[in-house]
Amino acid sequence: MIPSRRLVLTAAILAMPLLLAGLNRSAADAALLLNLVLVAVACVDLLISPSPNDVAIHREISEVLSVGASNPATLTAHNRTGLTLAITLHDDPGPLCEVDRLPQSVTVGPGKEETIHYSVKPSRRGASEMPAVHLRFPTRLGLWTRHQIRPLPTPIRIYPDIRAVYRYELMARQNRLSEIGVRMVRMPGQGREFERLREFRYGDEIRQIDWKATARQRQLISREFNVERNQNIVIMVDCGRFMRNETDGISYLDRALNSAIMLSYIALGQGDNVSLLAFSNKIERFIRPVRGKPGIQSILRSTYDIQASQNVSDYSLALEYLTTVQRKRALIVLITFVTDELQLRVIGESLKLRSLPYLPLCVLLQDVGLRQMADRIPESDLDAYHTAAAAQVLTGQSHEAASLREAGIMLIDTPPDLLTERLINEYLSIKARNLM
Repeated sequence: MIPSRRLVLTAAILAMPLLLAGLNRSAADAALLLNLVLVAVACVDLLISPSPNDVAIHREISEVLSVGASNPATLTAHNRTGLTLAITLHDDPGPLCEVDRLPQSVTVGPGKEETIHYSVKPSRRGASEMPAVHLRFPTRLGLWTRHQIRPLPTPIRIYPDIRAVYRYELMARQNRLSEIGVRMVRMPGQGREFERLREFRYGDEIRQIDWKATARQRQLISREFNVERNQNIVIMVDCGRFMRNETDGISYLDRALNSAIMLSYIALGQGDNVSLLAFSNKIERFIRPVRGKPGIQSILRSTYDIQASQNVSDYSLALEYLTTVQRKRALIVLITFVTDELQLRVIGESLKLRSLPYLPLCVLLQDVGLRQMADRIPESDLDAYHTAAAAQVLTGQSHEAASLREAGIMLIDTPPDLLTERLINEYLSIKARNLM
């Protein structure tokens, strides 16, 4: 219980004559009597007022939350007393989350219940718990505020941002994928299953031309084939210490996992088999191949608690492990962040040493701060040194990236906020060109 402002002010006013007891004895005696009466009234107020235990609290929230998203939640207060209570509620979201639109106050009639709506925004992935609810309401005479921290443990699991999956599905149904950066135009495949004949288009290969149909129609006619399905994709996610870098409050690892889940969902929808390998200086997690859109749930359950390591990633170790679990031809998508050209060289050497039939796609997250430093106009000698150093690092990375491309390794160099759309577009392009 907490004394109210009314009780504190009344007690302060009645205490003032006591300070002047030497000047006016009778006034001091009267003030003392009034203070005793105030204490008695305050005690009676506690006795005649409901207990916090007379209010039942119930929390409603999904067991699975999306990191960085505002997830809806409700608190319901049931007044089991015969009095109307003005209740203030606040939720304790635990160490990984924050709450919006709290605390809230609600007036609950006798035997009635009221519900407040708010949102929970997780800042990190992993398993967590919402431990308690804070409950307050004034006593009948308003001299006290009843306060209780009600234990209400609710386990939650914080997944990567799965809203993107639902948003993609909605956009696909409405034919609005271009609004989220995905060029989902129909790209005919070059598989083995013939689909149809159509007019020749700019960009078609000569071998696609059906010369008999061309002779009959007196214009170029191309053969179109279905895109091949049941192909293998392995997504390798770097979980080393450099992936702790953040942009806009979201770590590079979270962005990589969000993009990996989105790519997995689209690839599963295309009929391909998807597996995921998370690594640092050791193998953090390996998810065996899944197939079909329901397989995305298996990937989500297996990756939601992966955290960035404090160690430098070992690319050779990860690829060596991959050769033991994936011997069939596969598209290998490596999502990583490097700080200099030496790491790129290690990646290139590790990929080139593998003799298994892999199609490597290296996705490099750009260092936003480093690029801003290289692009800025220096205002002092120290700024000029920093700008030159940043430009030199970026130049070294560009030269090493060019060497990777010359070695046949596909490469995407992208800002973190454009990772998902560029990765998806590259995957769709690879499928259309039948490179897998």
